[in-house]
Amino acid sequence: MGSTSSAEREAARPAAAGRRGAVVAALMLSMALAALDATIVSTAVPQIVGDLGGFSVFSWLFSGYLLAVTVTLPLYGKLSDTFGRKPVLIAGSALFLLGSLLCALAWNMGALIAFRVVQGLGGGALQGTVQTLAADLYPLKDRPKIQSKLSTVWAVSAVAGPGLGGVLAAYADWRWIFLINLPIGALALWLIVRHLHEPEREATARARVDWAGALAVFACGGVLLTALVQGGVAWSWLSAPSLALFGSGLALVAVVVLVERRAAEPIIPGWVWRRRTIAAVNLALGALGLLMVAPSVFLPTYAQSVLGLAPVAAGFVLSVWTLSWPVSAALSQHVYRRIGFRNTAMLGIGAAALILFAFPFLPYPGQAWQPALLMLLLGAALGLFQLPLIVGVQSTVGWAERGTTTASVLFCRQTGQTIGAAVFGAVANGVLAARLGGAGDLDSVTRALDSGSAPEATRRAIADAVHAVYLGAACAAALAFLVLLFLAPRRFPVLKD
Repeated sequence: MGSTSSAEREAARPAAAGRRGAVVAALMLSMALAALDATIVSTAVPQIVGDLGGFSVFSWLFSGYLLAVTVTLPLYGKLSDTFGRKPVLIAGSALFLLGSLLCALAWNMGALIAFRVVQGLGGGALQGTVQTLAADLYPLKDRPKIQSKLSTVWAVSAVAGPGLGGVLAAYADWRWIFLINLPIGALALWLIVRHLHEPEREATARARVDWAGALAVFACGGVLLTALVQGGVAWSWLSAPSLALFGSGLALVAVVVLVERRAAEPIIPGWVWRRRTIAAVNLALGALGLLMVAPSVFLPTYAQSVLGLAPVAAGFVLSVWTLSWPVSAALSQHVYRRIGFRNTAMLGIGAAALILFAFPFLPYPGQAWQPALLMLLLGAALGLFQLPLIVGVQSTVGWAERGTTTASVLFCRQTGQTIGAAVFGAVANGVLAARLGGAGDLDSVTRALDSGSAPEATRRAIADAVHAVYLGAACAAALAFLVLLFLAPRRFPVLKD
C-alpha cells in the first residue's frame, strides 16, 4: 500500500484543527458515558425491579443495550466515512442522551428496556466514532497517548460504575443513574460542536448509503446475537425458540451477503476481509472479546463462592487488571517501534495465554492475592496486545476507510464477547452438572452458597467450573496468537502520515 493521496491528507488535516485539547476532552467524556453505561445499571437492578416490576425480563436491560451497540457499529463506521465524523458523533450523542432521558421517565420494565435499546443505538456511534477520531487527531507516533487516555477512562469507568450506581440507587433514586448522563453528555456535545472542525465535502463526492444493507446487517446481527444471549438462559439451546432464531439468523446471513455484493457502497465492504492485516486484527480482537468473558463474568463468582470474599473485595480482585492495562498500553509504543505491531501483539497475547492457563493451578481454596496477581499480569499482557493492533490497523488505511475499519474491529470484539458469554456459560453449567450429578446451574448454585446452605463439594464444583472456563479462555488466546502468526503480515503496511 502506498502513501496517502492528497485528497486524504486534505481530509485528515482539518479534522485535527480547532482546539484539539477541547476535542480530546469531549472524546474522553463520550467514552466515559459509553463505559459507565455498561456497568452502572447492574447494582441498581433490585431498586429498579422493586419499583417497576418485571423481574423475569430484567436481563434485557443489559442484553438490549448490548445488541443495539453491536449491530449498529458497522453502520456508524460507514456513515462516518461517508459524511464525516462530526455529524455522526453529534447524532449518536443526541440519540444516547434522548435514550437516557426516556429511561429516567420509564413507567414500566417494558418501556425501560425499549429506551435502553434507544440508548444503545446512540452508544454504537459513541464507541466507534470516538476511536476513529482519536486516530484522525494524532499522527502515528502520538496515537498511543490518546489511546492510553481512552483506555484509562474506560478502566476507571468500569471500576467506578457499579459503585456509583449503588450509591445513586440507595441514597437518591435509580432514575438518577440515567439523568447523570445528561450534563456530562451535553458538555461533550457542546465541545464537539464548537471545537471539532472538519472540511466540507462536496455532495457529488459523497457515496450513497446502503440502507438495504444496513437493515439486513441490523436484522441478521440482532437475531443471531439474541439467540446467543438468551440461549441457555431464557430457553434451552435445543428448544424451538433457539433453533428458530439460529435458523433465521443463518438465512439472514445469506441475505446480507447477497445484498452487500450488489451494493455500490456496502456497509460491510469486502475489502475488510480481503486485506490480510484487517482480517487478522478482526479475528484476533474477536478472540480477545471471547477470552475477556472469563475474568469479567466468572471471576467475581469464584472470589465470593470459593475464596469467601465479600462483594466489594471480590470486585477489587477483578478490578486490578484495569490498573495495569492502561499503563501497559501506554508503554507498548516503545516495544512496537522496535519489533513491530504484530510481534508486540503476539508477545502480549502469548503471555496472556500462559497467565490464563496458570489459573486452574491455583491452590484450593487459596488466598485473594493469588488471582489478583494473575489479573494484574493479565491486564499488562492484554494492554500490550490490544493497543498495538488498533493503532496498527488504523494506520494502514486512509481517512475515507478508517471509520469502517475501526467499526469492523470493535464489532468483532463485541461479537466475541457475546459468543464467549454463551459458550463459557454452557461450559460452566456443564462442569457443574457433571460434578454435582446434574443438579442445578451456576446461578442457582451460587445463590445456594450465598444462603449458606451449600456443602464444601459445591464450592469445589464451582472452582472446577471456573477453571474450565479459564482453560477455554487460554485456548482463545492461543487462537489469537496463531491468527497473528499465520495470517497477519510480519510488518503492517502503514501509510505515511
